Amino acid sequence: MLTNYSNYADSPRLVDPASLAFQSLLDKFAPTDATVLIVGETGTGKEVVARYLNHHSQRRHGPFLAVNCGALTESLAEAELFGHEKGAFTGATQAHPGWFESAQGGTLLLDEIGELSLSLQVKLLRVLQEREITRVGSRKPIKVDVRVIAATHVDLAQAIRERRFREDLYYRLNIAVVPLPPLRQRRDDIPLLAQHFLSLYARRLGRPVRRLSPDALEVLLEYSWPGNIRELENTLHNAVLLSREETLTPAHLRLTRYSEQGFNNAEASTLDNFLRQQLSTKPNQLFDRVITSLITHALDFTEHNQTQAAALLGISRHTLRTHLAHQGMIKGRRKAASCIATASADEPHQERELRIGYQKFGNLGVLKARQSLEQCFAQQGVSVLWSEFPAGPQLLYALQNNEIDFGTTGEVPPIFAQANGNAVTYIAWEPPAPSSVGIVVPIDSDIRSIADLRGKRISVNKGSNVHWLLLQLLEEAGIALNELKVVYAPPKYPLTASDYLAVDAWMMWDPLLSAAESNPELRVLANGEGRVRNHQFYLARRDYVEKHHDVAHQLVESLQQTGIFIDNNRQEAAGLLAQELGLDLLAVERALTRRSHKTRLMVFEVIKEQQIIADRFYALGLINKPVRVREAVWQSPSVLSLTA
Repeated sequence: MLTNYSNYADSPRLVDPASLAFQSLLDKFAPTDATVLIVGETGTGKEVVARYLNHHSQRRHGPFLAVNCGALTESLAEAELFGHEKGAFTGATQAHPGWFESAQGGTLLLDEIGELSLSLQVKLLRVLQEREITRVGSRKPIKVDVRVIAATHVDLAQAIRERRFREDLYYRLNIAVVPLPPLRQRRDDIPLLAQHFLSLYARRLGRPVRRLSPDALEVLLEYSWPGNIRELENTLHNAVLLSREETLTPAHLRLTRYSEQGFNNAEASTLDNFLRQQLSTKPNQLFDRVITSLITHALDFTEHNQTQAAALLGISRHTLRTHLAHQGMIKGRRKAASCIATASADEPHQERELRIGYQKFGNLGVLKARQSLEQCFAQQGVSVLWSEFPAGPQLLYALQNNEIDFGTTGEVPPIFAQANGNAVTYIAWEPPAPSSVGIVVPIDSDIRSIADLRGKRISVNKGSNVHWLLLQLLEEAGIALNELKVVYAPPKYPLTASDYLAVDAWMMWDPLLSAAESNPELRVLANGEGRVRNHQFYLARRDYVEKHHDVAHQLVESLQQTGIFIDNNRQEAAGLLAQELGLDLLAVERALTRRSHKTRLMVFEVIKEQQIIADRFYALGLINKPVRVREAVWQSPSVLSLTA
């Protein structure tokens, strides 16, 4: 029940008494419309439990949507949750429904609800009480018929004491509570879960089913699983992926670097005595020292993989990154081969900051994984901070609101940004990859051609390259946009049982598209070949590059070196990304192969192609004013001296 993301019927029946206890709760809560609070450590399967509740409710034929509250930036959160009206803020060129409206008639999971700001907690409480929302920029309430499920790994009672969570919202949520025990407290389930994951990934990868040796099973049973079911799944996925033998040994599991037996009573007493002593002598320094030490050791144990380090600490990745930023910690150890950036003459010793917005894939994803940039810039007094975004439109919104300084998107979002007055600057580009975007349908779908899209429900990320591809496909088939139902939601993979019920097709881009192509339950109806170019652009805030041209100069060179590395070492580059993405190594490698990653400076031909798209958008009424792409191209002499 807590493991299979596509077919509940194939899931193993858990047998541990702790699992049977919360299974009983789920079966009681599922048929009702009660708001449910799921509490459990990171990786215990909170979203899967929420999907189980929805799947066994009267709302199972409605949409199931999940939003990670910890990933919402302060400036985006209210509009994302409750929607906005046209003109509500800069860039709001048309009305947009939020998560609550999109989940009408179904279920909305508010994951990591403990990360919501206090101001949003007030508005959420009203929604739960009145069952109505008000869009940003409007005073008109809209009734919503949505079941809300909240999930958190945070101790909300403690958060209330620290005034980080509202007590009235807590009592509103604390009616139907599902406590998920960590995997270490339900070890009887481990053999069943292990066999399930081994069979699942053998089938997905087209390999013989692997089996565990007695010693390997003993290792799984003795390990403490700080990352819970997610860590178990990733461990066995990796073992199936990398092993050639059908019998897996402890060596295949690669768990020795995380080995821990937990605290015994003597160790706990020693730790308590140490903390009391430190509190009595240096109380003002203790908290930062302990947090810094925990994070440093967790990153060491996980070879600087933030996702695994967060799981090891029992916190979300968002929380870990917040601590990293607060502590000013530099994660990279590897010294860059070349660091040509120098501080500008008028600020030789001034501490500077480079805030990079990235998606886990591509040059920036690999550059972050290799960790060379931080060390290079540290020598120049530049701190590098990374912020992850699901797609280009969200990244550009953060760029517009001065939350990041630099990032990468496809060809469509910058045009909308420029039309809306966003002072975005094109820094560099990568060659087109039209086959990296496409529309995906179930294998047994009655959608056999583009013309069959009429009247169907399509999931698409608004304002992205795949949104533009969808418009091209509809025009090709002579279908008006109002002849189908567009569900605006960022893509995700793997798809779940609820996803199949919510929509008929999904607009995807790599690496998710490549992963979907390997799934025998899905097929690609059409891709961008002959329809869109799908360039990739590197963008920055104009005021930032004008002030810090040396930083941009070094960043472009680092991207060029990374692109050469990817093109020459596809398998190694894919390995750096596959585990963090949670995708099959071969799918990530195929996605990398579809694009040349050699970062190049802006040239006339590319600017001209981008201008053609901008003119087309204006002619179709998709943007409210014409734009001149050339005006947004960076002309720094230092960058122009680089070779493409």
